[in-house]
Amino acid sequence: MIAPLQRWLRLLMLLALPLALSACGINTIPTRDEQVKAAWADVQNQYQRRSDLIPNLVATVRGYAQQEREVLTAVTEARAQATQVRVDASTITDPAAFQAFQAAQDRLSGVLGRLLAITENYPDLKSNQNFLALQSQLEGTENRIAVARRDFNEAVRAYNTELRTFPGVLWANTLYRSMRPAQPFAATSQAQSAPTVNFDFGGGAAPQPGTAAPPAAAPPAAAPAQ
Repeated sequence: MIAPLQRWLRLLMLLALPLALSACGINTIPTRDEQVKAAWADVQNQYQRRSDLIPNLVATVRGYAQQEREVLTAVTEARAQATQVRVDASTITDPAAFQAFQAAQDRLSGVLGRLLAITENYPDLKSNQNFLALQSQLEGTENRIAVARRDFNEAVRAYNTELRTFPGVLWANTLYRSMRPAQPFAATSQAQSAPTVNFDFGGGAAPQPGTAAPPAAAPPAAAPAQ
């Protein structure tokens, strides 16, 4: 009777061990890590979608605004630099690599803003259906990027918190010592500046903040009497 009882006790202990380990959080760190990686993949996917749209957008604008070579070249170069930044799973735990990735994407966002701003000067371009479709897709992609970055930051917050709080900190210092905190996205430098408001009702350029408005032109002199 004792031998069968001991076997049953061993079996119960073997069955109870995985439950006890799961209850104490041993699987939480790798689970959070996988969630961060999945969110990071979505961020990369949305940035890639934007990168794929840019060549068609630049080609469309060039057809109407060939003289805007400086802006068109800047967009093309910024896209090339953004795609050349090395990105893999280790990027999210490497502060320098992550900063380089974010800086390249922020630079591309800035020149894209310039590109879309100059289109206001070309009414024919603004009414072109191909351009309107590309602009709409780009705006939708920018929204998806914002959502993906927000979800990534939330996954990073949960993961980093688990590494630093009990009981996760116990596992982080024993079984998962190779795990490193992930890097969240920070607000861009442009987000810290107030936008410039342009009340350009008369067709002229609005004065920049801190500068005086140009003096009004003098009325034409009356023609001398004959």
